[in-house]
Amino acid sequence: MIISKTPLRMSFAGGGSDIKDYYKTGYGAVVSTTINKYVYVTANRRFTDKIRVAYSKIEEVDNIDDIKHNLVRESLKMVGGLTKGLDITYSSDMLPAHEGSGLGSSSCLIVGTLNALYALKKEYVSAKTLAEQACRIEIDILGHPIGKQDQYAAAFGGFNYIQFNKDESVYINPIMMSDNTKRKLENNILLYHTGINTISKETLVEEKAKMNDNIDYINDMVKLAETTKKNLNENNLDGFGELLHIGWEYKKKLASNMSNKLIDKYYDMAIKSGAKGGRILGSGGGGFLLFYCDNGKNNVRDKMSKELREMKFKFEPEGSKIIYVD
Repeated sequence: MIISKTPLRMSFAGGGSDIKDYYKTGYGAVVSTTINKYVYVTANRRFTDKIRVAYSKIEEVDNIDDIKHNLVRESLKMVGGLTKGLDITYSSDMLPAHEGSGLGSSSCLIVGTLNALYALKKEYVSAKTLAEQACRIEIDILGHPIGKQDQYAAAFGGFNYIQFNKDESVYINPIMMSDNTKRKLENNILLYHTGINTISKETLVEEKAKMNDNIDYINDMVKLAETTKKNLNENNLDGFGELLHIGWEYKKKLASNMSNKLIDKYYDMAIKSGAKGGRILGSGGGGFLLFYCDNGKNNVRDKMSKELREMKFKFEPEGSKIIYVD
């Protein structure tokens, strides 16, 4: 039996520039971190020849092609050599693991599944390979209208500036802030679920369709990612909230349903209560709202907790890893 543990991610700047339609013009860049919320994948060999896949549903099939869960099915095909007598189960700190959080959970699930399946075959693969293969599955094979940041964040883990180049190479640049700065940043962030699942496919299809019209906005978002990287590397948190706010204003221009009246209501409530800035995580339309507070954290928490459920978290320095082998 193998169990993999793969962290979800939190993005601060540059989202949207990791889509090929944009980075093929030069490069895209994001600043993100992984957090201590995880997807767990268990892979085990069975005596029977059937393949069992357990999630919110249970599938038991004779052939890989009969698996309805497309992420697991394509992960098995990608790894190869595992065609029968398998039990694959996944669970998450954010159930359901593949829907609606805005924390990169689908990519997290693929990276974790690939990692567990390779370990079951007693094969080591690098974080780079896990990320590349996860991108191939989601973007090239399944045709999801998404970018590449989630797969690399899940595979590598940690607090990074990630650059996506037009030749398809990806540079992972760790943010080298001090432990004190990291603790202060972690302590100043509040995270709330809107009560709405993200509508990523619809939002991202529109975002891609409007890419030419949005180029200038995304150019500015990449500049914000570069400024955020520079400030964090210099242990400078002054203006971090304002950078989030500017980025959110740009992000809302990328698609018509990036925000809505309810999200706007919650965002305005947090700002009026003392938050310096914030943003919706992921593709938009729902999921988690992130806010940065300097001194007014308690007031923001008191106000927001009357409406929304807070999720406490810590930054996670490691990416997908195997935590159990038997």
